[in-house]
Amino acid sequence: MDDCLFCRIIQGAVPSETVYQDDYVYAFRDISPQAPVHVLVVPREHIESSAQLNAENSHFAAKCFEAISTIAKNEALDSGFRVITNSGIDGGQSVPHLHFHLLGGKTLGAGLI
Repeated sequence: MDDCLFCRIIQGAVPSETVYQDDYVYAFRDISPQAPVHVLVVPREHIESSAQLNAENSHFAAKCFEAISTIAKNEALDSGFRVITNSGIDGGQSVPHLHFHLLGGKTLGAGLI
């Protein structure tokens, strides 16, 4: 999708600090981090949100979680981390491309959701 910010980041048209990539997933540092480690993990295929996951594309979400595990190890988040996804306008999703926020590097209180 030409007008999707995350698709453009994946294509290299918009710069990002790459943390991880494979055939299914692209992960990069958030430009407005909410924790010492704040990585956005996105599927390479454009899926608008978690509401659009189905039997045909859910393997992309599984691959994102496999990548999250690897990234957490690489970032030394041994004592824990948080994964957040927002879905739709009312859910606070600001970019209409499925993505997961990986947050860690400090103790995360109950209010950071």
